Amino acid sequence: MINMYDIIRKPCLTEKGMTLQEVHNQIVLKVNPCSNKIEIKEAMEKLFNVKVEKVRTANMTGKSKRVGKHIGKTSNWKKAVVTLAEGEKLDFLEEL
Repeated sequence: MINMYDIIRKPCLTEKGMTLQEVHNQIVLKVNPCSNKIEIKEAMEKLFNVKVEKVRTANMTGKSKRVGKHIGKTSNWKKAVVTLAEGEKLDFLEEL
């Protein structure tokens, strides 16, 4: 079992993520690749004291990067889109 502090790594603060948060009350997070939807839901509810309605996940593949003649690859990661229940709110930018 993964520790709940290790499941949620950081919020994904992009334009699309901000739009989902404002319009559909959804939070986009980078999570541990070994975690499942149930673990993500429990960690969100315990850490942030919010009611989670639904969790969607996607495995994102790393991109190839090139610097001069050297070619490398960024790490693979897992993205979770968490839908909060009606009336719940969580804003990461206010806390910064």
